[in-house]
Amino acid sequence: MSIDKSMNVLIVDDYRTMLRIIRNLLKQIEFQNVDEATDGAEALAKMRTGSYGLVISDWNMQPMTGLQLLQEVRADGKLKATPFIMITAESKVENVVAAKQAGVSNYIIKPFNAETLREKIEKVLGHA
Repeated sequence: MSIDKSMNVLIVDDYRTMLRIIRNLLKQIEFQNVDEATDGAEALAKMRTGSYGLVISDWNMQPMTGLQLLQEVRADGKLKATPFIMITAESKVENVVAAKQAGVSNYIIKPFNAETLREKIEKVLGHA
């Protein structure tokens, strides 16, 4: 089985340059339908009105962090099963533990390339 590259992917980061980088990496691995949000509240609003097969969110955002966004998503009956990949700049053990406890699907440490992103997405979506 292969991954459905036509699924809607939501990328969340308050840094526009990072959104552009992630979008380009997703394009390299053939994901075409990429939507973006610049903060957790906007991401939640989009998730509640749209349909996303995957969310890729930065950890370090204001005013709502990636962790808070993840907690909101997991607490929402309609959204809680959405695969969620967290991007973090530091591989602090407590961050990883907190994200796992909050129900993160996987995480990526910056900087990363298209290959790493593809591997993580394949792991999360459960298709080799």
